[in-house]
Amino acid sequence: MSTVNQMDSNMTIVRPAYFIISGFSGIPHVNYYYFFLLVLYIMSVVENGIVMALICLDQSLKTPKYIAVFHLAFVDVVGSSALVPKVIDTFWFDHKYISYSNCLTYLFFYYVILTMQSLNLNRDSALLSFDRLIAITFPLRYQIIVSLKTMFSLVAACWFIAILVNLIVVGLLTRLSYCSSVVINSYFCDHGPLYRLACNDNRPNHIISIVLPVFIIWAPLLFILISYMCIGAALAKIAGVQDRMKAFKTCSAHIMLVIIYYLPILVTFSVAAKMPRNTRIISLSLAAVIPPALNPLIYVQQTQEIKLISMRDI
Repeated sequence: MSTVNQMDSNMTIVRPAYFIISGFSGIPHVNYYYFFLLVLYIMSVVENGIVMALICLDQSLKTPKYIAVFHLAFVDVVGSSALVPKVIDTFWFDHKYISYSNCLTYLFFYYVILTMQSLNLNRDSALLSFDRLIAITFPLRYQIIVSLKTMFSLVAACWFIAILVNLIVVGLLTRLSYCSSVVINSYFCDHGPLYRLACNDNRPNHIISIVLPVFIIWAPLLFILISYMCIGAALAKIAGVQDRMKAFKTCSAHIMLVIIYYLPILVTFSVAAKMPRNTRIISLSLAAVIPPALNPLIYVQQTQEIKLISMRDI
């Protein structure tokens, strides 16, 4: 294995010329699984493309709520496109070797999108739960509190956070030396398996791998739960059962999105370290492609405005 040596504060950093992405181990007919991922990818691109087109073309959907929905669809498409075509190229066409710089670049862009997907559904979940909270508890002040400017500012802030955080992640990886194995036991340039290959101190990488899920997943989830507790308290003050059901129906699509996203993610990250490699790869890959494929279906079926527009256009 050819390496590149770099002196940094009297320490030699050994950087390999390439890494090898191992993928699955010992699974027969695994190409059928890659084909399944490809089908889910095509579904997500088509479905999210339709949702984005409907929001762009219909003036009645130019609202903060649907700006959040549009951004959710956009990041779902970009996130799936960052992962699935590369996985197909790596394993269908046997391009398992990836250069050191390309691996870190791929890791950076994929994790930016992955962070945005997480922040996006979490953020849009938080924003949509915030949207529903304000709409139900402060209906007269809704247009003032939840504005297009507020939504665009939050979207920009999320992109800034995602880029900054992953620059730190990649920066910490560049200080690692790889003295022996260059085989990444995952299906892409995965941060965890990558930093564990290092032969020098990787504690900062381990710490950030613990801190980031708390920041990206658990903190927004806590905000969502608190928001819905406030919504539940507000609904309890509504006298009529029919009015309560009508108010709750406006939250149903969003609740389903939260369940679809969080259920596989929480299960996967709770036991991923104890999973065999193949099980972990399947869990992580399905968690990455199933929500983008199902999110548009939920919104078309559960969101009255989009459903009416799509039926009208048909």
